[in-house]
Amino acid sequence: MLAILASTARAELVAYKIIGDAIPASLTGGHGDAARGRAIVANHNTGLCLLCHSGPFPEDKFQGTMAPDLARAGARWSEGQLRLRIVDAGKFNAATIMPPFYRVDHLVRVAPAFRDKPVLTAVDVEDVVAYLKTLK
Repeated sequence: MLAILASTARAELVAYKIIGDAIPASLTGGHGDAARGRAIVANHNTGLCLLCHSGPFPEDKFQGTMAPDLARAGARWSEGQLRLRIVDAGKFNAATIMPPFYRVDHLVRVAPAFRDKPVLTAVDVEDVVAYLKTLK
């Protein structure tokens, strides 16, 4: 079991525990909004998920093929496994090319405007998890 704690300089990060290959507990203490999560996944400026992944987004002709298709993600992975993959996939797969979306330490080549800020907030992470869970 590994505990990650937010420092005072990174107050926007909340503590979470990794158990095995998952973060079982919600980062917000509640459930996310699946509709908002879909919007984050499909957004080419926020989540950037479709840069590498493809999925059930018929309106988007430009989807990646370098990472697993998101269709049936909710059937392949548990809620906690989805959460860890979004927060920091490198915690269970050191060779992953997926960036950490909820980590700010030990990163290199980060633009000054984005230093000490996660790509997604805890609420955003839970929204994406809620959406991916619907993909059965």
